[in-house]
Amino acid sequence: MARPKSTAVILSLLGAFAWGEPAAAGPVTWEDIVNDDKSTGNVLSYGLGLKAQRFSPLDKINVGNVEGLVPAWSFSFGGEKQRGQEGQALVHDGVIYVTASYSRIFAVDARTGKRLWEYDYRLPDDIRPCCDVVNRGPAIYGDKVFFGTLDAAIVALNKDTGKVVWRKKFADHAIGYTMTGAPFIVKDQKTGRVLLIHGSSGDEFGVVGWLFARDPDTGEEVWARPMVEGHVGRLHGKESTPTGDPAAPSWPRDKDGNLVEAWHHGGGAPWQTASFDIDTNTVVIGAGNPAPWNTWKRTKEGDDPKNWDSLFTSGQAYVDASTGELKGFFQHTPNDGWDFSGNNSIILFDYKDATGKTVKASAHADRNGFFFVTDREKLASGAGYPNKPTALIGAWPFVDGITWASGFDLKTGRPIEKDNRPPLPREGAQKGDSIFVSPPFLGGTNWNPMSYSPQTGLFYIPGNHWAMDYWTEHLTYKAGAAYLGQGFRIKRLYDDHVGILRAIDPVTGKIAWEHKEQFPFWAGTLTTGGGLLFSGTSDGFVKAFDAKTGKELWKFQTGSGVVSIPITWEMDGEQYLGIQSGYGGAVPLWGGDMAELTRQVTQGGSMWVFKLPRTKLANTDKP
Repeated sequence: MARPKSTAVILSLLGAFAWGEPAAAGPVTWEDIVNDDKSTGNVLSYGLGLKAQRFSPLDKINVGNVEGLVPAWSFSFGGEKQRGQEGQALVHDGVIYVTASYSRIFAVDARTGKRLWEYDYRLPDDIRPCCDVVNRGPAIYGDKVFFGTLDAAIVALNKDTGKVVWRKKFADHAIGYTMTGAPFIVKDQKTGRVLLIHGSSGDEFGVVGWLFARDPDTGEEVWARPMVEGHVGRLHGKESTPTGDPAAPSWPRDKDGNLVEAWHHGGGAPWQTASFDIDTNTVVIGAGNPAPWNTWKRTKEGDDPKNWDSLFTSGQAYVDASTGELKGFFQHTPNDGWDFSGNNSIILFDYKDATGKTVKASAHADRNGFFFVTDREKLASGAGYPNKPTALIGAWPFVDGITWASGFDLKTGRPIEKDNRPPLPREGAQKGDSIFVSPPFLGGTNWNPMSYSPQTGLFYIPGNHWAMDYWTEHLTYKAGAAYLGQGFRIKRLYDDHVGILRAIDPVTGKIAWEHKEQFPFWAGTLTTGGGLLFSGTSDGFVKAFDAKTGKELWKFQTGSGVVSIPITWEMDGEQYLGIQSGYGGAVPLWGGDMAELTRQVTQGGSMWVFKLPRTKLANTDKP
C-alpha cells in the first residue's frame, strides 16, 4: 500500500517561533461560536457554524462583480513539505490560523499575509498515515487554538503567541492511529461545559475508531466512545458502557463462539469533523469503514455478507454530548465491502415538506454514491439501531454508474444491493476474481465537504466519476501493517472528465445543474449570500459559480492543485476570500488511470487571499 516514507516526515523543529508581535486579541467565546454562521467578521469553526452548512451571508462579492476578484496576497508554507494542503483556515480578529501538511500550523496577518508565528510539530519516523500527510484544520476557543497531529496527538497553543499550552497523546501511532481531521468545539447543554471534540484515524491499519471529548483548558479526557459494536467506552476516566449490543450480533463468531479477528480491529474511525445539534445536545459525526476492507472477514463462514452489518461503521452517528453514549445511528453501507466509509460531512438543515411541515434533517453525500436525507430528531432519540424504525427520508444517486446498489428501501433504510461484492478467492488461489466497481473506494465524493445554500435550497457536492477493478486477497492482522485484504486499480468512467460538481435538491433528489472537470474534484465548496459557489480544482484553479445556474463566473490559477476548503470573511468594510493551494491527498498515491493526470500537477504549499478592487465595490448587482 502506497504511503509516504517515514524518513520524509522527520521534522527539525519543535515549538513556536515568534516572527512578529501580533496585537493580542480577545478570547473566543461560546456565543461567538454559536453565531459563527451569522457573523461575517470571523470564521471560528470547521463548516462555518455548528450545522456545518458552509454558507456565509456575505454578499459584497456577488454574481455581478465576482469577475473582478484579484489577489490581495499569498503566503508560502515554505520548506520542502509541499504536499496535500487539505485544510480549512479560521479567522479571528484579523488573524488567520491555517494548518499545513506534516502537522504544522501558522498564524498570519489577514491584512498583509505576514507570518506572525509558526509551530512545527516534531513527528516520529514511524508514523503511518494512510492517505498523505494532510491536516484539515484547527479549532479555536478562549485564548487557544487546537489541532491534531499525524502521531495520534492533539495540541493546544496560545493563539496569540503560538506557545504550547498542552499536548495529549490519545493512541499508539506505531500500530496505525493518527489524526487528520479538524477538532470541533461544542457545549454540553446539560452541564454548561464546553468540550473539544475530535476523532481518530487509521482504519486501513486495523485500529478501532474512537471519538473523544476533552476539556479545552487542560486537554483532559471527559469521555471517549469507540465506534465498533461491543467495545467499551469511558466517562470521567472510568469504563462506561459498551457501544450498542455487547453481544455484538452484527459481527460474527467462530465455531468456538469467539468474535472473529476483524472485530478486534474493526475500524469505524470518526476521522472527519463533527457538527452539533444544539437543540438535542447531540454530536453528529460520520463513522469510518470497517476493517479489514475484505467483507468476508466480517461475515459468518458460508453466509451471505448482506446478512451482516459490522456496526457501527460506515454510517452517521448521533452521540450524547454529556456522556458520549451512542443515541442513534444510520448506516449508509451495511457490512461495507468497498471501503465506502461514512465520514463525509453531515450538514444539519431545516426544510418544509410537501405538507408544509418543517423537517429538522441531516444531509450527507456518501462515498457510496448516494445523497442521504435523514430525520435528525428521530436519530437523536434512538432511531436507526437494528429492529428500530429507520430515520431515512430519502436516498438518491448523485453520481453516475453506481454498481453496488440500485437504491434504498425507505421503509427499512437498507440498500437494495446488486451482486457486486468482490468474491472470495477460489480454493488454492491467492486472490479472487476481479470485478468492476463504481464508485471506487475513493468514492463518489470523499472527505471534501459539500455546502448548502438557504437561498437556493440546494446542496453542492464536489464529486467524481471513476471506477476500479477490485479483488479480494488473503490476509492476517499484523500490528502496524495495512489491513485491507483487497486489491484494486483505479479506472476512468468517462473519457472527457473525472470531476463532477453537482447541485442537488434535498426534497426531490433532482440534479439542478452540473459542472465537469478534467481532473478529480478534491476540494470542498462554499456558498455565499452573494449567490455564489466557490471551490477549487486539482489543476490549480480557484473558481466561482452562479449558485442558481452553475455558470462559471471567475477563476484564478494558483500554481498547484487546490484540494482545500474556501472561506470568506469581512474586514475593514471589504469581503475577502481565502483558500490553500498545494496538491496531494489520496488521489496521487493510488495511480491507475489517474497517474497521468496527477503527474501534470506541480507541488506547492501556500495560502491565497482575494478581494475586489475598490472600483468594483460599487457594483451591487445581487441575486
